[in-house]
Amino acid sequence: MSVWPLPRIIFRELSSIEETRPVALLTTDDTWTVLGSQLNLPVIIQAEPARQTRDLFTYLADNLPHQVQAIYVIGQGAPLMAGKVIAARNRVPLVVIPTALDSDAAISPVARLVEVDEDGTRVVWEETGPASEVIIDWGIIQAAPPDQRGAGIVDVLSVVTGLLDWRYAAQKGRNLTGQRFSPWAAGVAAGLASQAIKSAAAIGQGNRDALRTLLDLMMTAVQLSNQLGHTRACQGSEHYLAQVLAGIAPEVPHSALVGPCLLLVSALHGQPPTALREALEHAGVRLDQVRPTDVRLVLDALPDHLDAYDFPYSILNDIDPESETVAQALEAAGLAIEPETWEVPSDTGAMLAVEAPGEPEAELGETRPADQSEDDLGPEQSFNG
Repeated sequence: MSVWPLPRIIFRELSSIEETRPVALLTTDDTWTVLGSQLNLPVIIQAEPARQTRDLFTYLADNLPHQVQAIYVIGQGAPLMAGKVIAARNRVPLVVIPTALDSDAAISPVARLVEVDEDGTRVVWEETGPASEVIIDWGIIQAAPPDQRGAGIVDVLSVVTGLLDWRYAAQKGRNLTGQRFSPWAAGVAAGLASQAIKSAAAIGQGNRDALRTLLDLMMTAVQLSNQLGHTRACQGSEHYLAQVLAGIAPEVPHSALVGPCLLLVSALHGQPPTALREALEHAGVRLDQVRPTDVRLVLDALPDHLDAYDFPYSILNDIDPESETVAQALEAAGLAIEPETWEVPSDTGAMLAVEAPGEPEAELGETRPADQSEDDLGPEQSFNG
């Protein structure tokens, strides 16, 4: 196991960047139109990928000119994921200039790719290592659209359900050997989520200090995952559901996928999602972009998705999509299908039956049964205050 570092983070205005290396630039046309005049880069080739498909990224990586000595990415989404893959495969430095703090992607050591084959479309992750540098221009970040500017709070608040899933798997004895529940890591992660909830309103207002706090929280969460060698302390089944939905609705931003799934998984664990909903709304995260019908169909085919993606064990492995518990969780998350509208066929005979679990424990700090083999599952935390 190797522990990835964080990128070097540099705070400076775009106009002050001095670059002498021949550069390949990845961005979008809209972003370059707005910011291109502020940058003086020796660009020898430029691309604006609109898709995150593996085939496209492979083509771009295989055809990078030999003269290129650095990759620059301005923005998020497909250009960022392409830049990670191209830089990793060609072993050249990657410099990222985000235009919003909409996820932790700029500082994480993985890229998200879309694979399309005869079985359909699915989203997968490729380990690329981190960027060499991430340049933060606070004027650019603060000018981002409000629903993107601080939407990366979803990747910090996911600690809540990530820890619940990690602890749930430990109670079931289903954590892998290298992913044993760690009380100290859980304590660190829980503090990040609590601070994110406190900072949510200021983040949504574009306050620079609050945005810096969000960046620090995301950096700490990513580094914790890097050190552990897995993401169980910071991500759980909210990200698993969002990953499946991303293959169905690729046009929906990451935060708008994870946010509603975060509320749903919190409710599945028996925790009222009120505090999480308020934090997400205050931070500007869109919670109305995921279609309840898509979520319902994903839940009905959940055993197939769990097998196809090989996700770590979570509460998703033990839910019955037709149960009252799931119906109430969908209602609490705002994902219930309205009466007299679309209905999902009730014939589920072809589906794999999954036994519903008993009532899940709501608090992270409850005492673990004495017959379990893992360490004490503390610490005691509450996220609803």
